[in-house]
Amino acid sequence: MTDGDYIGRADDALRDTYEPPMSLTEYVETVFENPTSAAHASKYLLKAIEAAGTRTVIEEGEEKQRYRFFDDPYNDGEHAVLGNTAVLNAFVDDLRSIAARRGKEEKILWLDGPTATGKSELKRCLINGLREFSKTDNGRRYTVEWNVSATDATPGLTYGDDSSPDEDEWYPSPVQAHPLSVFPERVREQLIADLNDSRTDHIPIALDAELDPFSREAYDHLEERYRREGVEDLFSAVTDEKHLRVKNFVVDVGQGIGVLHSEDAGSPKERLVGSWMAGMLQRLDSRGRKNPQAFSYDGVLSQGNGLLTIVEDAAQHADLLQKLLNVPDERRVKLDKAVGMDIDTQMVVISNPDLEAQLNKHAEMEGTDPLKALKRRLDKHEFQYLTNLSLEAELLRRELTNETERWTAESYDELESRIREPVTLSVRDAEGTVKDRELAPHAVEAAALYAVASRLDAESLPPGIDLVDKALVYDKGYLQDGDERRYREEFDFGDATEGKTGIPVTYTRDIVADLLHETPDRHHPDLDVETIVMPRDVLNTMAEGLDDAPVFSSAERTEYENRLVPVKNHIFGRQESDVIDAIMREKQVDESTVEEYIEHVYAWVEDETIENDRGESVPPDPLKMKVFETEHLGRFDEDDYDGTEPEAAVETFRAEKIITALNRHAWRNRDAEFRVSDVDPRDIPVIETVLGRHDWDDVRRTYGDLDPAQWDDPPSGTETERVKERALTNMQELFGYSPAAAELTSRHVMGQVSYRWD
Repeated sequence: MTDGDYIGRADDALRDTYEPPMSLTEYVETVFENPTSAAHASKYLLKAIEAAGTRTVIEEGEEKQRYRFFDDPYNDGEHAVLGNTAVLNAFVDDLRSIAARRGKEEKILWLDGPTATGKSELKRCLINGLREFSKTDNGRRYTVEWNVSATDATPGLTYGDDSSPDEDEWYPSPVQAHPLSVFPERVREQLIADLNDSRTDHIPIALDAELDPFSREAYDHLEERYRREGVEDLFSAVTDEKHLRVKNFVVDVGQGIGVLHSEDAGSPKERLVGSWMAGMLQRLDSRGRKNPQAFSYDGVLSQGNGLLTIVEDAAQHADLLQKLLNVPDERRVKLDKAVGMDIDTQMVVISNPDLEAQLNKHAEMEGTDPLKALKRRLDKHEFQYLTNLSLEAELLRRELTNETERWTAESYDELESRIREPVTLSVRDAEGTVKDRELAPHAVEAAALYAVASRLDAESLPPGIDLVDKALVYDKGYLQDGDERRYREEFDFGDATEGKTGIPVTYTRDIVADLLHETPDRHHPDLDVETIVMPRDVLNTMAEGLDDAPVFSSAERTEYENRLVPVKNHIFGRQESDVIDAIMREKQVDESTVEEYIEHVYAWVEDETIENDRGESVPPDPLKMKVFETEHLGRFDEDDYDGTEPEAAVETFRAEKIITALNRHAWRNRDAEFRVSDVDPRDIPVIETVLGRHDWDDVRRTYGDLDPAQWDDPPSGTETERVKERALTNMQELFGYSPAAAELTSRHVMGQVSYRWD
């Protein structure tokens, strides 16, 4: 690609982003075609969120609709907010009430929660999303700019020393004044009423703002000039396109979005709206009052006028919060005692739990608590640590690799393959040599599962369920229990709020990062096993590091250490399944055979026919069903059949294990026409075991001469050698193991199996 191609792309991007300036009349026509461009701040923010659409997710075992806006779609997911969908949905619900002026106008939205829970990502996501939405045709945002040089008045409107700017000197409103604020109040009210009447939107547009001081001075200056000249159509003269024009702007920090950072300093007024510049006041004619041209509109409310104001790390600006009390409902601030300014902005406060401690320091005073009014205005939404294994695994991978792609999947099997994936990272050692290090399959999964288990409530677990089971229910929406699936609604996990405490992803990330720079005491004559970080390496190091981590109390350390064993057992079970599946790969049942069996059983129960290979309608084949049930399922023998006709036990099995699962699928997907072919065989628990879930008894029956005790270094020419060679290859092909990781994992599994083989 040549340089010219990149320049051309940049030209196209800007061409699609900006429109030519237009007259006020043209803008009014545009507004009636696209009312969103004239929406007040909270409504515009809501429109931007809704414009990205929704998708279905499972969190804490329950299906939820999630706004794609929070996946940071315009920025390839770089600052996506993972999880916390219920919190984000409540945030949008509040925003909808505020936009509709349904009793929450005075509220300041407060996002609270521990560090590393996604609050800062939400801030970046809001900025990215609003910026990109404002570049679209439906999301255009407009303001006004002025030019008074066409009059012979003195001095002219200018930011600098030149008192007579030429015709091309245009100066935009420094606070993104709404173009409709130029109209006199009564006319504006009628215009807004007509605009709302022309559209069927449950949230009407509201605009109460007057011109900002800068624009007001330009307007008054022009009005006075033309009134002296006796111009009859005074408003038309003032807003003639030689003096006023409307332009679209790209929403960004400082222009429609104000962000107050923790390190920002200055007096409360300077941080909120800006400050007068004494030197400029001396240069500019103030005509008896402070000249708004000499004001620095760099306060957070000035920059956020028209859309969004974010107070980040709000505990550092607690002194400002009380001064914001009346802004949401009065929508007005003062630049000084004489000069006021209308503000239309949605205020969002972001904090760690330390802000709540400050707000509650006078709580014992009850009715005389000086912060009571402030606490009433703050509408709290609490972010929590992730309690979904897949989301935590995705977040950890992001932290380690800077990957930004959002994980989406059609089924949990597909998602599960992402959770277990290995990760290869390039690491530079002390000598400056760059070497690849591999997090073996299940290493990221192990770290994520341990972190999630540390965040779950263990007090209200149902009998027979441990924290790992609970984590799996939260992630999948169900728990596999033998032949049955127990869905989330069947479990009573109590009402405890989870995710407030636990191991943060930053701790896990740092543990893994340190492991990547350590060389384990492992050796192999042919494989670089010392470059592999195994799941047990991660889990052991995470547990050992708890004692030295200052973020945990002694009680938390003890509790988290006690939660390690079930996680280790689960991860070993996952590795064990990989090895068994690799050994038994050639013995697995073809999925088409499974689908054929399901189709025949359904037709047999419903007394229907099926279509054979020649397109003929024929009865279901009793022999095929019998062979599958006896040979592949291993559930029955000859005594359970009269020839090929099933006895009562087989009939019950088909009805309860196969048809019940099909009916459950049909009910869960009842909006669509049900077809047996639409069902994934894995949705039928008893069938899922046939698709590759063998056990060690199957391995022993199939390979009678296999000796796990010889696995590390099997004698040449033995069945153990042949089985191992095929298994290692299959682990690489089926599950993405590297040769070294396959060797280490299979040794670890076989070392444990050899103790119970006989």
